[in-house]
Amino acid sequence: MADNEAERLLFDEYCKRYGTQGFDIPALIPQVYLHYDPYTKRTGATLPRQRMDFLLLLPSRRRVVLELDGKQHYAEDDGKASPRRYAEMVKEDRELRLAGYEVYRFGGREFMEGQHPRPMLGKFFDTLLG
Repeated sequence: MADNEAERLLFDEYCKRYGTQGFDIPALIPQVYLHYDPYTKRTGATLPRQRMDFLLLLPSRRRVVLELDGKQHYAEDDGKASPRRYAEMVKEDRELRLAGYEVYRFGGREFMEGQHPRPMLGKFFDTLLG
């Protein structure tokens, strides 16, 4: 996460909004491998894509994956659109959902210079946790 400005901004916004609530707010875990999720580990589930940008553990075993998508999610290394990469991502999202995860994606453009992602993130987190 250290070299990803968008991920750092999302994490900072979450901490700024909810960090003073101590242990009463769900944990937002950056750059997590899902085999560390206690519930997935207990059930022995295996998932095709194991590393997520963020995992948010909510009460009642509600597990939320947050992904910040750069062009590597939908384009080849040369920048050309890649239906193959996009299809792989969509397939992996289905597998995550079937394994009990909610998946929310943010487009990289939402975090580019000139955009104002903090209000959008605040509204997202308030609605998700409300």
